[in-house]
Amino acid sequence: MKRREFTRLAAITAALVASTMLLQGGSAFAQDKKFKIGFSQVTTIEPWRAQFNKDIIAEAAKHPNVELIVTDGEDKTEKQVADVENLIRQEVDALLVSPKESAGLTGVVQQAIDAKIPVFVLDRNVETDQYTQFVGGDNKLIGRAAGEYAVELLGGAGKATGNVVEIWGGMGTQPAHDRHDGFHEFTDKEPGIKNLLDQQSGDWKQDQAYNLMATALRNNEKIDLVYGHNDPMAYGAYLAAKDVGREKDIKFIGIDALPPEGVTWVNNGELTATFLYATPGAEGLRQAIKFLNGEKVEKTITLDTMKVTKENAAQIMKDNGL
Repeated sequence: MKRREFTRLAAITAALVASTMLLQGGSAFAQDKKFKIGFSQVTTIEPWRAQFNKDIIAEAAKHPNVELIVTDGEDKTEKQVADVENLIRQEVDALLVSPKESAGLTGVVQQAIDAKIPVFVLDRNVETDQYTQFVGGDNKLIGRAAGEYAVELLGGAGKATGNVVEIWGGMGTQPAHDRHDGFHEFTDKEPGIKNLLDQQSGDWKQDQAYNLMATALRNNEKIDLVYGHNDPMAYGAYLAAKDVGREKDIKFIGIDALPPEGVTWVNNGELTATFLYATPGAEGLRQAIKFLNGEKVEKTITLDTMKVTKENAAQIMKDNGL
């Protein structure tokens, strides 16, 4: 079974770890800092997460009075819980957390709240509303946009027909459920659309999506559209289809729209479309600093989205120096 570009993640991760170590190395000058802010990231492996960290580290560099401590949960709930517990012991002035699983991180987030640490939840929610602020995209809205476009690609409202493969993100995450629910608000209205898989999770990862798609291709002679809950999974499905010569018969839709990833794949004609899911790192840090400076912050900040197709992908790449 062939794999393409999986190893590129290693280079991204190495660069990210180096950046994080440099950032934490500055803690020797913590006495000159006004605020110590902890950020618990779930993983540094996924490209969107790597960009997330890059954005928050770049924002921290603009604030010389802030010491930012970044931890890597290594895609394990128990590791991320331990990371947050450690940040609580360090008595951070604010905690930013992007959970692997909503339920799995709720308890330790509540510990931080009980310790009077303001908590800013980024991207994936937790099962309490006592945090200071949530910053992230509207996953249900993005799912709706993807579902509406899928119906358009398959023939239009009231006429759409086709076999759809949906590859879920993590089953224990609210974004995956929201992206599913929003998508099906449109596709379920179309009796001609058939869903071939029942909640098959690729855990947000390209190689797992490749394997799921390879199986779907073996079991189904006709697949018309793939909806991946993120771009790496949509691209993994594309590679699986390409390896058996069926990629030209299938439309591929993803979510994230990172310029070097999803936008590039759309521009290359590998994905049909992607929908922007902006990283909340920079905005989350700005909001935390605002709060620590005594300013009021909103309970929820929703980041904007947009559809990326062949028509606008090249300009987005150009705007980002690609």
